[in-house]
Amino acid sequence: MIHAGAAFPVEDASEVPAARRAAQRLAEQTGFSDARAGSVALVASELATNLVKHARGGRMLFRIADAPVSIEILALDRGPGIADIARSQRDGYSTAGTRGEGLGAVARQADEYQVYSTPAGTAILARLARDPGETHVRTGRFEIGGVRVNAPGEQVCGDDWAVHIRDARVAVMLADGLGHGLAAYDASALARATFAQSHERAPGEAVEDIHRALQATRGAAVAVLALDIERGTARYSGLGNIAGAILLPGGARHSLVSQNGTAGASRPRVVEFQYPFPPGAMLVMHSDGVGTHWELATYPGLRVKHPSLIAGVLFRDHRRERDDASVVVVKDRPHTPAA
Repeated sequence: MIHAGAAFPVEDASEVPAARRAAQRLAEQTGFSDARAGSVALVASELATNLVKHARGGRMLFRIADAPVSIEILALDRGPGIADIARSQRDGYSTAGTRGEGLGAVARQADEYQVYSTPAGTAILARLARDPGETHVRTGRFEIGGVRVNAPGEQVCGDDWAVHIRDARVAVMLADGLGHGLAAYDASALARATFAQSHERAPGEAVEDIHRALQATRGAAVAVLALDIERGTARYSGLGNIAGAILLPGGARHSLVSQNGTAGASRPRVVEFQYPFPPGAMLVMHSDGVGTHWELATYPGLRVKHPSLIAGVLFRDHRRERDDASVVVVKDRPHTPAA
């Protein structure tokens, strides 16, 4: 079984086949046809090869997304960047003496394809839907993405997150099971399952529900946010080291406040905080596997990219290497017609 939270290092050509096989097995496990699974494998192979030839190595991340069911592939590296992104996607263009078909092939195969590149590194997102023709994320004005990556040496990720949307309300939950490995995975998976039943409740009540459900587990840091687009507000409640911020269209930032404590173990009286969330705002939440000293303003042009690409860049540049790491990003696109 291939878990979507795995990160595959690609430092030399010998590691390209492993990334390709992992992508293909994940597609097969997700119900992709042989032909579509082959396309996923091709995209993974081309992106991994690109890391080796042009970027001195990097990482490949895979995620199963929904609406529609898709596989997201992220290729992340730390330089030297792509000087001319449009030209790099034309067949025949290469800076490494090759045939120059890699990124052009990825763009043709993927249903969604985005690149963010600076001299500090490149992030490439390719998304392939399980069913041909289902290429658009059907969440109306909200665009959602993220990353979720195991601690080094672990087979499962002790972090988990979920988003539920109903009309103009968005509920987001992120859990970080204590420690890492299977016990942490079990705790965060139970938090996700409980949230599936509690997401309509106020954030503080949902956190209380999760706290009670996790009492037989190792416990977890947990946070829940409920966004009301009509009122332009976000209500938030968190326990433990879940961090995040609401980024306003004009550049201001409201950091989310979590209380000390552990869901399933010890906690103070759970309280809620309220923040403004005007049209065009963006939510970023992450576990403590990602450092808090990031500023999106230092990444010119990144804000307009897909949320998974934003999450991937923040993961790449701010990950704490010894822990599970997760980032979830929710963008409001106020001029997008309702689904």
